[in-house]
Amino acid sequence: MINSTLINQNISLEDFTKNPPEKMEWVDGKLIEKNAMTLRHGKIQLKLGRYWDNYKNASKQGGEVYTDVPCRTNKQGRSPDVAYLTPELVSEYGNYPTLPQSFPLSAEIISPTDLAENVFLKAQEYLESGGEEVWLVFPESKWIIIVTENQGLMFTSGQVVTTQKILIGFSVAVDDLLA
Repeated sequence: MINSTLINQNISLEDFTKNPPEKMEWVDGKLIEKNAMTLRHGKIQLKLGRYWDNYKNASKQGGEVYTDVPCRTNKQGRSPDVAYLTPELVSEYGNYPTLPQSFPLSAEIISPTDLAENVFLKAQEYLESGGEEVWLVFPESKWIIIVTENQGLMFTSGQVVTTQKILIGFSVAVDDLLA
């Protein structure tokens, strides 16, 4: 979810990473409240998190799946809607209040009021900060766009979406996830 409201409070990025407020991001020197969560958004967020978690357990890949947890990109303090952290990164950073890089695999669930350019810039920001794969989930149009450093793939209703670089082997029908 990228739709947000500016909070009138100036804190440093370092302060944000030490004690990140819930449902907030640090963007351009300001705290931004993530808002516009709908029942459908929450349902999709929970489903995707559960699917990734069940798959990482069944495939014995390990790691952890999170929702709405903070990470630091090269520019901002972000909180992806759903994120996966590899076992190696869990052992290195699992007790930090904020991941000091982007999650290797993250997902943003897009609301109808989000601006397309902002959505893709956020995905690019994740990739430039240690992320390897970003899922952009568009519930209204039933699209899932996967962005990696070298490619962008679009999956639509009737198709099966698969991970490309992280949590290898995971797949889910677009219609099942977005139902």
